[in-house]
Amino acid sequence: MPRRTKEEAERTRLRILEAAVDTFFEKGVAKATLNDIAIRAQVTRGAIYWHFKNKLDVFAALHEQLHQSVSDTILEDLENDHPHPLLQLERLSTDLLRDLENDVGRFKILTIFFLKCDYSDEMLSILQYQNKNRREGIELFSRYFQRAKQHGHLAADVEPQVLSVALMAYLTGMVYEYLTDPDAMVMKTEASKYTRLFFRNIG
Repeated sequence: MPRRTKEEAERTRLRILEAAVDTFFEKGVAKATLNDIAIRAQVTRGAIYWHFKNKLDVFAALHEQLHQSVSDTILEDLENDHPHPLLQLERLSTDLLRDLENDVGRFKILTIFFLKCDYSDEMLSILQYQNKNRREGIELFSRYFQRAKQHGHLAADVEPQVLSVALMAYLTGMVYEYLTDPDAMVMKTEASKYTRLFFRNIG
């Protein structure tokens, strides 16, 4: 396939995913159809089937897109040999929460995942995929805590894996609370307060 054609195909794929986000956000995953997505993306159903097998495949691609974006951010941050890994992770966690307000696309995607999807029947495979990604995220968090322990910033009996699971649960809960009632929090100014509550008694 010529380079220009590949680039055009990728642009079409991204346009379909953007349309899927808006469609799922407005209608919910169960009620949205590929035809709805095609109309919003201004492409034919055939164009969608060129890139995706079905609606589940589109939904899975959104999961992968978000997971890859967050993972890349964390991996890039981990490349920095920070003298205070706990402070580094606290700042990262704060930024992730602030993105709920700063990034409209991420807000919509997470709203879909948390509030506009029934993870039953064929969607069970997506739930399994989510769990896999969550475990990978926990492993990335664990690297910060392991570094903190090597720097002597954690007690010898503290387990980095346990802290990582706790942080994932804490952030997931904060995300859910915000998505459920966005007007109850102002993440741009309050995110650092929430993450400070978690980290202040660790190191």
